[in-house]
Amino acid sequence: MKGRLLKLKEAHKNNGVSSFCSILWDLQAQHLVTSSAADSTLSIHDLSHTSKPPKILSHHKDGVTALALSPNSTCLASGSVDHSVKLYKFPGGEFQTNVTRFTLPIRALAFNKSGSLLAAAGDDEGIKLINTIDGSISRVLKGHKGPVTGLSFDPNSEYLASVDSIGTVIYWGLCSGEIIHTLKGVAPDLYSEDSVLNILSWSPDGEILAVPGLKNDVVMYDRDTAQKQFSLRGDHRQSICFLSWSPNGKYIATSGLDRQVLIWDVDRREDIDRQKFDDIICCMAWKPIGNALAVIDVMGRFGVLESTIPLSMKSPTDGASSLRSKNSNGLLLFDEEDQVPDISGTSSDIGEDNFGESEPVSRKRLRKKTEFDDNLDENTNDHGALLPMVEVRKKGSLNHKEMLIDKNDNLGFRTATTSQRLKMQESFQPGSTTVQAGKRHFLCYNMIGCITTIEHDGYSHIEVDFHDSGTGPRVPAMTDYFGFTMASLNENGSVFGNQCKGDKNMSTLMYRPFSSWENNSEWSMRFEAEEVKVVALGTGWVAAVTNLNFLRIFTEGGLQKHVLSINGPVVTAAGFKDELAIVNHASHCLPSNDQMLEFKIFKIYDATQSFCGPLPLTPGSCLTWLGFSEEGQLSSYDSKGVLRVFTNQYGGSWLPIFSSSKEKESEKNYWVVGLNTSKLFCVVCESPDTFPPVTPKPVLTLLNLSIPLASSDLGAGDLENEFMLNNLYLSQILKRIDEMSASGFDTTLLDDEAFNIEAALDKCILRLIAACCNGDKLVRATELVKLLSLDKSVRGAIKLVTALKLPILAERFNGVLEERLLNETRGTVGNQNPTSGTAFAHVAHKALPAADQFPSPLFSKHDKEEVPAKVGGEKKKTDSVVDMGSMKNEAHQVNLHRPSNPFATNQERQERATAGRQKMETDGVVGPGKTKDGENQVMFHRPSNLFAKASSIDEEKAQEKAKVGGQIESNSVDGIGQVQFHRPSNPFAKASTNQEGKQSLLDSIKKMKKVDTLGKR
Repeated sequence: MKGRLLKLKEAHKNNGVSSFCSILWDLQAQHLVTSSAADSTLSIHDLSHTSKPPKILSHHKDGVTALALSPNSTCLASGSVDHSVKLYKFPGGEFQTNVTRFTLPIRALAFNKSGSLLAAAGDDEGIKLINTIDGSISRVLKGHKGPVTGLSFDPNSEYLASVDSIGTVIYWGLCSGEIIHTLKGVAPDLYSEDSVLNILSWSPDGEILAVPGLKNDVVMYDRDTAQKQFSLRGDHRQSICFLSWSPNGKYIATSGLDRQVLIWDVDRREDIDRQKFDDIICCMAWKPIGNALAVIDVMGRFGVLESTIPLSMKSPTDGASSLRSKNSNGLLLFDEEDQVPDISGTSSDIGEDNFGESEPVSRKRLRKKTEFDDNLDENTNDHGALLPMVEVRKKGSLNHKEMLIDKNDNLGFRTATTSQRLKMQESFQPGSTTVQAGKRHFLCYNMIGCITTIEHDGYSHIEVDFHDSGTGPRVPAMTDYFGFTMASLNENGSVFGNQCKGDKNMSTLMYRPFSSWENNSEWSMRFEAEEVKVVALGTGWVAAVTNLNFLRIFTEGGLQKHVLSINGPVVTAAGFKDELAIVNHASHCLPSNDQMLEFKIFKIYDATQSFCGPLPLTPGSCLTWLGFSEEGQLSSYDSKGVLRVFTNQYGGSWLPIFSSSKEKESEKNYWVVGLNTSKLFCVVCESPDTFPPVTPKPVLTLLNLSIPLASSDLGAGDLENEFMLNNLYLSQILKRIDEMSASGFDTTLLDDEAFNIEAALDKCILRLIAACCNGDKLVRATELVKLLSLDKSVRGAIKLVTALKLPILAERFNGVLEERLLNETRGTVGNQNPTSGTAFAHVAHKALPAADQFPSPLFSKHDKEEVPAKVGGEKKKTDSVVDMGSMKNEAHQVNLHRPSNPFATNQERQERATAGRQKMETDGVVGPGKTKDGENQVMFHRPSNLFAKASSIDEEKAQEKAKVGGQIESNSVDGIGQVQFHRPSNPFAKASTNQEGKQSLLDSIKKMKKVDTLGKR
């Protein structure tokens, strides 16, 4: 290059101001990408059509300070003074997403070798490692005291190297996130320079880290010990501001503040060529294919130096390896099996195409072993496939196919074990969305309302809105000087939290009640060297989980009540009334990349933990939402579109109640907001969007809950789904009844609700029975009839199968009803009369009409409507009274009532029967009395008619005797009682008015007994 002049071409107009500019090649050397800190646009130059103007990408609002291209050249990343990092498809330039946002300008970007991670840093205190698959923040590395200006991933995926503007270099361990080595003051202090940045770069084989030195030289440091190996010192008269390795690592190009570019032979440690320019060259990039070097100066002008290396010397691309990803998606940059961050220090480049050659691995690297390697050596009998790996490293000459097979087979255990540590899901706040530059985003969105924020002039503007503006309080907007990144909302207040920010590295938690008797009721907490990850809110309490795995619980007034330790890094949390649910990592991911999560449910008022266990997820998915239903059921939603609720069935289990793959629009994404017993509330987003924007206001869509059932041979999937959901809802109601009863609260409303659910469940079961009969599934129909709750429903089933001309099935149904009546009768009086079982069996048999003799439909319009039925040629009333004859010793009158829930335990049934008898005695429905022998007599009857006119005792006797036709005797003889069987009233019937003014039969009998007693006295 000596003596040659290169004319640079303008790519960006810097308006005469020196600014840092960037340039890079794509993998096939067909495009150049340029940017400038003085220009908000990016330019993509198509070198195959030099006459065409470059493609301009203008999505940033301020100058572009950093560029990075994924190793497979499918994804372009840009960082800007506007604090945002954006991703584009390449080479098309289609904007994809704002992957992250800082509070200060970005200065450096870098992809790792597989493209799975993007490192971003700048004037903020911290380096963000961003998962390019889902855009989540995998880790934040903190340790620099000045703005980070240079980033470089170790090609072996073991380390990340970074340098700041004051000359400090740090080695980071990717698996642990910890600082491995710190080299203070080894690079020039360029803090005052705006147009150049400190830079560093790993050699292509990952053995050496090149850093600009303090003596206008380049210093090479060992990858493991960080000790100085050698330096390259030549004709640079001022500090080096940029360096770039050739693709094969044999040469390195450096540019300095003296406006010179030098080309070095690294093996010979001398410069072989130099070029002088009019302005400082601030960025360079070697051409991946060929012998050329692209440069750009601080004025935004670029050019390509052809024949950079003399033809008499080895080409800069000879022996170079290139990464060719199988994926074409700019966001999914790798195949999961290709992620090989290797903590043992072995080269992950083994097995890749080296154009016929392979770089030798240093003996020092072969000798270096980690604890993980020692564990592998101890288990060689179990993992014998690791032995051929040594041969691969010694030979280094296997062809591409052999090496690839050996890599997949022999390194599979190691890579699967170590790489997953980078894939653990990061924490998130339910109902929040990612930051979008210049736009509002959600800090919280739930069934009550939403909290939105937008950044403006260094601070944020927060607004709280309620879906029902008529009932929710009016909350004034808030100016946020803390930079809150998470929030939670309920009817009483809101809580906010942020990550560490500022020089003091403090994280903030703040609670704002919506109403209070005290003016200064707002409070905040600061955490030093501790970072809030998620927040949750309940009735009278506030919770926050931090990066130290501390669960901190506060009262509504700000009292620090509890500090607990959880088992692993938190993922998310949610609150409802006195319940707090937390999800955390139980262990590292499985080799299949499945997340290992566990959940805990705390009762805040009682300071107890009610449940703890693993959280199920669809294979290959991650958790995207956690919350409680309107009835208080803990629910979760994963990235595969499966919604689950937690139930106490089977000792505590998760039931899938919705799957997006079953929906008609399965290609769309569903952003979950909440749910109730039958509906899922969500926002439907067009793919590839996974969350809605704040403006226009999201429209909630209600989707029916649908359990992912197998295809039934009956074709009655909807009925089976309704059956299972009603069962689930009924179990929830019964659980709440038990809890309220144990606490001494009134459960009348819940009892009514449970009865209504049982009735709806019976309707569904009857329709299923009809489907089974039509589909000739009679055994299944018999199983279903046993699940009916109401006796009237069983009679309706008998009438149904009789109409369908299935006499055998009708007989079986009749047997089920007889057995049920017998069991309930035994449960009522069996403890007092051992011989009652036979007697009641006889009564039940007499009381039940044949299958073709049922008098009434399943659901009649009136409870007391009299419907004639032919029995032995005579007409009888449905609510007839049966004379039992004579029974010695004891006798009782029993009303066969609606059976208890078939899903309830025997103890629950007995408790409800006892409570029902007590209630009936209180209401006057059950009247205790005495027989002649002084034995107890219990009479179950309908309450007397309050509107009946008074009449004489004789008239009442005559009327009642005429009605019963001599079947009822007014007195007990020798302690013999009466047993009355009648059909229970229909809960769905309308109030009957046709019997008002008539006197109750049983009320007359009751008065007759009183008269007899008075006469004897």
